[in-house]
Formats: sequence, C-alpha cells, structure tokens
Amino acid sequence: MFKKLTRGCVKLVQNYLPDPFLFAVILTLIVFVAGMGVTAQGPMAMINHWAGGFWTLLEFSMQMALVLVTGHTLASTPIVKKGLNALAKPCKTPLQAIVAVTFVSTVACWINWGFGLVVGALYARQLAKEVKGVDYRLLIASAYSGFIVWHAGISGSIPLKLATAGPGLEKVTKGAVIDPISTSMTIFSPFNLIIVAIILVTLPFVNRAMHPSKEAVVEIDPKLLEDDAVQSEAIQHGNTFADKMENSMILSMLIGLMGVAYIIYYFATKGFELNLNIVNFLFLFLGIILHKTPRNFLDAISAAAKGSSGIILQFPFYAGIMGMMTGGNLETDVSLAGAISQAFVSISTPTTFPLFTFLSAGVVNFFVPSGGGQWAVQAPIMMPAGAELGVSAAKTGMAIAWGDAWTNMIQPFWALPALGIANLGARDIMGFCLIDLIYAGFIVAIGLMFF
Repeated sequence: MFKKLTRGCVKLVQNYLPDPFLFAVILTLIVFVAGMGVTAQGPMAMINHWAGGFWTLLEFSMQMALVLVTGHTLASTPIVKKGLNALAKPCKTPLQAIVAVTFVSTVACWINWGFGLVVGALYARQLAKEVKGVDYRLLIASAYSGFIVWHAGISGSIPLKLATAGPGLEKVTKGAVIDPISTSMTIFSPFNLIIVAIILVTLPFVNRAMHPSKEAVVEIDPKLLEDDAVQSEAIQHGNTFADKMENSMILSMLIGLMGVAYIIYYFATKGFELNLNIVNFLFLFLGIILHKTPRNFLDAISAAAKGSSGIILQFPFYAGIMGMMTGGNLETDVSLAGAISQAFVSISTPTTFPLFTFLSAGVVNFFVPSGGGQWAVQAPIMMPAGAELGVSAAKTGMAIAWGDAWTNMIQPFWALPALGIANLGARDIMGFCLIDLIYAGFIVAIGLMFF
C-alpha cells in the first residue's frame, strides 16, 4: 500500500511538475494575480514590487552557487574521495544505503544547513557508485530530506534572531519580544529536541520503505558519476613557463596556507559558528590545497560549475516573488504574505495557534523560500498574536521556523545545489519528497500542539 502511494506521488510529480525555472515563472504569475486581488493593488504596483525585489538575493545566490561548486570541487580530491568511499563501504544493500544517507544528511543539516546540503548529496553520489540496485532518485531525495530539520538546528536563522538582543528584535515582533530568548528555549528546548529526535530516528525508515521493487528501480551508471575534469597531456606536461606555473604546487600551497591560517583564527576566536561564508571559505581553500596544483583545481572547478546554472537563473525570480509577497498596499499596508498569516490567526485558539502558525509559515515559505524573509513577513503578525493568546514566544518562533523548513520538501529552490551535484532534475526527486512532507508535517504538527 505504501509503495503504491509512493509510485502515485512519483508519477504525479513526473507528469505535472515542470522544469524548476518554469515552476518559478508559474509561481510569479500566481503571486502577481493573487497580490492584486488580495491587496487591491494595480498591475503596475505589483510589477514594481517584483522588479524591486528581483536583485535582492544576489549575495545569497553567489553564496549558494559557491556551496555547490566548492563542495563538488572538494569532493573530487583524492583524499575526500577515499573518505566518502570508506563511509559508503559498510552499506551493502540498497536499503542500508537509503537509511545511512538519510541519517547522515539529517545530522549534518541540523549542525549546519549549507554543510548538510553538500555532504548529503556527495555521500549519496558515492553510495550510488558503491551499492548496486539502489534507486538513484530516492537516494538523492533521501539526502535532501534531512533538510527538513535545518531550521530547528544550530544554524536556524529564526531561533538565532530570537536570541539576538537589540532594538531590531522588538521592532520586528511589534513589541511582543523585548528581551532575547535563549536557544535553550528554542533549539535546545525539550519539545524541539523531541521532534528532531523522532524525525532523525524514523525518517530513514520512511525513506527505506519507499524504495521501489527491483524491476522499478532507476539505477545510474557509476561511470556517469566520475569527474569529467580531464587534464590535457599537453597542459600537464608542457614546458613553457606558464605551464610550469599552472602545474606547480608552490602557488597553491602558499595561497592555501593563508586560507588555513584564517580558518584556524576564525574557529579559535568565534568557536564552532558556521555560516555560508565560512563553509565556502573552508571548502574553497581545502580544495586548492588538496588538488595540489592550480591546473588540477581549475579543471575541477570548471566541471563543478556546470551544475550552477539553475541557481544563477532562478534565484532572481524567487527574489521577485518575495518582493510581490511582501510588497504592501501604500494606503492599507496589506501585503499578500501578511494577509495569508492574518487568515490563519483569525481561526486560531491557544491550543491550535502553534499548528496554524506552522501551516501558515509553510504556505508563505512556498513563495518566500528564505528564513530571513519569512521572519520579516510573519514575525510582526504571529509574535503579537501568540502573546495575546498566551502562547510562548519561543514556541511561536519555532512554529514559524518549522513551517519555513517544512515545505522546502516540495520547493525546488533549496534543492538546486543538491540537484546540481547529483545531475538530476527536480521532478526526479520531488515525488519521494512529497511523502516526506506529509510524514514530517504530521510529526511536527503533533509536536507543536502537544509536546
């Protein structure tokens, strides 16, 4: 019965989910029309919101492109290949591979979401090389499924914003939160840790149960996963001064040591504080050192960059969608995202408020797939409403955080780096992720209401 449901979801997604770029275009048109109807703004006002937001994610887009490129480049070094191979060796069967990659990805994403996205996809690729008979689509979907816990982990932007003192906290929550809320009440609270623990223990087996029967498995030829950065004999063994520089270890080691010196200084002064910039910095300079020569490194970068086209093209469109979602009517200050949040607040009770906050955040996240954007949209509405109903600010904040992470399972935006590393399309994995969405949503909803 469960496998039949999975096959139905996979077939549904494969038949109806368009290319992620077209998906972004369709979402753009939906938000454009809905924004005019809900906020009573004219077409030109919505277009101005759209164009105004279009380039607001440029820094983040570059960071995400580098997550893909530097992670892929680091993984192609001989020593990391051996490490991934050693990690994959204990898995002898397809079902063991699915369980292992889900567990590793979930733990890594809880530690740091950018790190988890890359590690999960790279580990899945290696498992596909080592384990015969494993469905490659489900393997990558399982690697991505661990992303469901990222906002409940130690890199979650919303609980970290709640823990940061300053006038900005009081302003964004409309006075509902004045003093910072310790992470002991959000990330490390019993109710949050229980939800994370249940997902960590059970999600690998949910994914395992989705594995197709032998005749329906979609395998990938391991040769297709080999790195296609091929060094030319003429370049490798050239005798010109330029050739010798490109194939010398000296320059790579010198610049690499500068990078390592900063990495050591960073962790010595800031502790284990991971963010996208330091993750990319770490991957970049370790890649330079472990590839040994500039030519090896440049060939690996060229091969890795081929998968970044989706990020480069689509992220500006999602920034435009965010602009329309958050752009308010100048007279009434009503935005589409705000109207969605208010609709859920209007039907809430003290018991159901965390649930409806979670659901509203899931809906908003589908169109505003950014933790910072989600907080800016929902905090001014949900935090005061929760205070009025007697719901703790910590639980309201975590309900927003969980909703923000939840619908990422069917939102191609965050899957693009993993898909680039895996050389797959969104429709290949989203059918499986739909099952994870339903399952995890049930666990989180129960946890927020009763834990």
